[in-house]
Amino acid sequence: MKIINVFVVSILIFSACSVQKPAQDEVVSQAFDFAGSQIRYALTGIEEAEGSTDPKKISPRSVRADGSIEMVSIGDWTCGFFPGELWYMYEYTSDPEWKLAAEKFTDKLEPVQYYKGDHDIGFRVYCSYGNGLRLTGNEKYKEIMMQSARSLMTRYNPQMGLIRSWDFNKDKWQYPVIIDNMMNLELLFWACKESGDSAFYQAAVSHADKTLTNHFRADNSSYHVVVYDTITGSAYLKCTHQGYADESAWARGQAWGAYGFTVCYRETQNPAYLKKAEGIISFIFNNPHLPTDLIPYWDYNAPNIPDEPKDVSAASIVASALYELCQYLPDRAEQYKKWADTILESLNKNYRATAGGDGGFVLSHSVGDKRTDSEVDVPLVYADYYFLEALLRKQQMEENPLPKR
Repeated sequence: MKIINVFVVSILIFSACSVQKPAQDEVVSQAFDFAGSQIRYALTGIEEAEGSTDPKKISPRSVRADGSIEMVSIGDWTCGFFPGELWYMYEYTSDPEWKLAAEKFTDKLEPVQYYKGDHDIGFRVYCSYGNGLRLTGNEKYKEIMMQSARSLMTRYNPQMGLIRSWDFNKDKWQYPVIIDNMMNLELLFWACKESGDSAFYQAAVSHADKTLTNHFRADNSSYHVVVYDTITGSAYLKCTHQGYADESAWARGQAWGAYGFTVCYRETQNPAYLKKAEGIISFIFNNPHLPTDLIPYWDYNAPNIPDEPKDVSAASIVASALYELCQYLPDRAEQYKKWADTILESLNKNYRATAGGDGGFVLSHSVGDKRTDSEVDVPLVYADYYFLEALLRKQQMEENPLPKR
C-alpha cells in the first residue's frame, strides 16, 4: 500500500490535539466533530487515489459502487467544493493544519481561472478561492478570482442578456440556461466591487432578471432548463435535464433558485429578488410532498413518493439559504430559522455517512441525476459543503441574534 505522505500524517496528528471553538448549539459541535473525523479519513483515501489514478483528478466528488473515491479534474463543476469544506473546517476550528490542507487543495485549482467550457466557474472558484480570500486575504487568490470572473464573462452574450450554461445538445438547444447558473453570479458581483468595472454587475443583473421572467411558474417552482432563440432572444423551450419531467419541480433546482436569488438581493437590494426567494421557500415548505423531517425527495413530483430517494444536497442548500434570508425578512426569521434548524438536526441525526467509511464524506443519501440512474442515494461533495456552510451560519446567527421584533 502507498505510504501516506507527511502532509496527511500531520493532519491526523495535529487534529487529534486541536481545540475547537465553543459552540452554543450541540448540533453544530457534533456535526463539526463528525465532519472533522470524516474529512481526515478522506484525506488518506484521496492521497492513495492520487497515486493510483489520473494525476489530473484532484478533488473528490462522490463514492463509486466499489467504495473507492471518485476524483474529478478542474473540468468538473464540483472540483471547488472540497477545498471549500477545508476552509470551513479552518474557519470553525482555527486549526492551522486545516488551513494548510485548504491551501494545498485550493492551489491545485489554479488553472481553472482560464476555464471557459461552461458556466460553473463560480462554483469552482468562489467556494474555494473565495473562502480562502475571505479568511486569509491572500492577494494571489484575488488575482485568480478576477481572471476567473473574466473567463465567466466570455459566456455572457450582451444581445441575449444571459450567461450560456452548456455547450452540448446543440442539435436541440440553441442557447440553454439552467437555474443552477444563478449560483455563479456571486463571483461577478464580487468582481464588480473589486475592480469597479460595472460590466460584471450589469451581466449578473441582466441574467437574474431574465431568469426571473422566464424560469418560474405561477406557484414559484422553476424549470430546470430554459432554451432561448439566438436570433429573437425569446425563450422557446422549457424543460428538464435532471428532474423527473419538464413540468416537475426538481428539488435541487428549487434550492439553487432560493439560494441564488437570496444572493442577488444581498448584492443589489432589488426587492423583486427577495420576493422571488421568499416565493420559492413558500413553494418548498408548503409542498404536500415535503416529508416531516424536511429532507425533500429528489423531485417534488416524482411518481412513486414516498418510495423515492431523498436528496440531502437540496436540503443542505436550502438550510444555508434560510439562515441568510432571516436577515432580510425579519418577520419570517423565526419560522425560517426553525425550518433550517430542523433540516440540520435531521441531517446530523439520520443522514450521516458511515463513520470511518463512505470515502470520508460527511453526509449520504443525495441524488445527482435520477433520470440516468447516476449518483442515486450516495454521498456528494456539494451536500457536505453546504451542510458545513449552514452550520457556520447557524452558529453565527445564534452568537449574534437578530433584534426581537
